[in-house]
Formats: sequence, structure tokens, C-alpha cells
Amino acid sequence: MTARRLVFLDVDGTIVDHRQRLSPSVAEAVRRARAKGHLVHLCTGRSRREIPDSVAAIGFDGAVTAGGGFVEFGDDLVAGFTMPPAAVIELVAFLRDRGIEYNLQGYEEVYPSENLFERVRPLFEGDIARERDVAGSRDMKTLELRMAYRGPAPAEGIAKATFFGSDPGTFAIVRDGLGDRFHVITGTIPYLGEAGGEVSMPGVHKGAAIERLAEHLGMSTDDAIGIGDSYNDLEMLQMCGVGIAMGNADDTAKSYADEVTTDVDDDGVWNAFERHGLL
Repeated sequence: MTARRLVFLDVDGTIVDHRQRLSPSVAEAVRRARAKGHLVHLCTGRSRREIPDSVAAIGFDGAVTAGGGFVEFGDDLVAGFTMPPAAVIELVAFLRDRGIEYNLQGYEEVYPSENLFERVRPLFEGDIARERDVAGSRDMKTLELRMAYRGPAPAEGIAKATFFGSDPGTFAIVRDGLGDRFHVITGTIPYLGEAGGEVSMPGVHKGAAIERLAEHLGMSTDDAIGIGDSYNDLEMLQMCGVGIAMGNADDTAKSYADEVTTDVDDDGVWNAFERHGLL
């Protein structure tokens, strides 16, 4: 048998496509790999509350969530890398003053800004919504409920913010305004491009979370395989002994990867697992 491996899978663009449709072969690939003793984890920019039911139902050994903000193994929270309260207050004030909608991610809860759902509603309508499968549509209904404003967010326990602007210059505004004190990236939200992105503290990313989990398990990151497609996967692709970009990944992600598999809708995860003897 292949030596036991740590495996990390991004969600959007890797397990599901950007219309929230689950790649049919992923569940079987994960099931087979775990049956052979490999430890398969989610590694996502989503919080644990935002993981689609169709994805969670696959079954994983653990998860890196909020882009590296939280590290879970089994039922245990191994590590949490949250923002100082003063940083959360500064971030919220910055985004609010510029009319930029956002979603703050804690460990067990998310905190949408007041008008977030109205900002993203167009992404869930029209051809995109009609083409979702039943499971994907159910996930989107759940997401709509989670985007409802429930009052001001706490300043404690927040690991990351996802921001949603209305024009392509939004990322530059956030980067130039916060980039010396925060880690700001773009290209992680489907259909928004540089109108959206993510904000966390410097040094908080998927790669650092993977290193922490490997240490917790007494394993080496040399034995890790990471599969992803976007800017918040770059550190994961570098940290893992084998970094694999999806065929549908952007060119930057591919440049950070050791190899490229097929697209999310062409059994990309399955083919990568098979190539590395995980099945």
C-alpha cells in the first residue's frame, strides 16, 4: 500500500464547480482513500457553517476552514488563528465607510453585513441558479438564510472577512487601504473577480494551518497532497509535498503547483487520487 498521506481538498472549483454542483466522483475517491488509511481533509476559504451539506455528507477526517483561520481534526479544534478585536473593529469600519459588503467568519458562526444578500442576489438568479442540481439548490437556499443580517458582529473570535464590492476596483481599494496591516487577496469569489476578496491577519493562510495540523498529527508536510484552484490555495500548494492545481485553476495557481490535474467537471480529484495511488 502507498504510505499514509495527508490530503487537503479545496471546495469551490475543486469539489464543487462554481455553480455549486458536486463533482460526482469526489465522494467515491474520498471514501476509497480513507478506507486505505489516508487522512483526507477539507481545506477551504469557507467557514464550517458555509460548507455545503452535499460536501459535508461525503465525510472527512478534518478540515481547515476560513482560509486557515481554524484547524479541525475529528471532533477537535486543533487551532484557531483569530484577529485581535481592535483589528476586527478597524476592518469593519473601513469596509462600512466605503460601502463594501462583507461576511465575517467565526468558528461556528458567520456575520453578514446589513446589505450583503442584496449585493450577491444577482449571483443566485438567472441561468446560474436554474442550472444547479437539486442538492446545489438546497445548499444555496441555506446560504441565503445565512446571509441574512442578524445585527452587529462580535469583535472577538473572527478569523477572516470576505468582501463583496460593486465594481472591479474594490480589491485595489481594500488592498491599498489595509494591505500593510492585513493579508488581502482577491480572485476567490466566483463571478466577482477583483470586485471581491478576502482579508485575514498576516501569516494566516491554508499553508500555515496545514503545517500546524501536520505537527499535531506527528506527520510531515512532505507527505501531504493539496489540491486547489485559486489564490487562497497558493500557500497550500507550496506547503504540501505535492501541490496539485485543478485543470480549471487560474494560471497563478498552476504556477505554484507541482502538477495539474483535469477540470472539476472532468474528475479532477479522482484522477489526482488515482495518479498518486490513493485509491
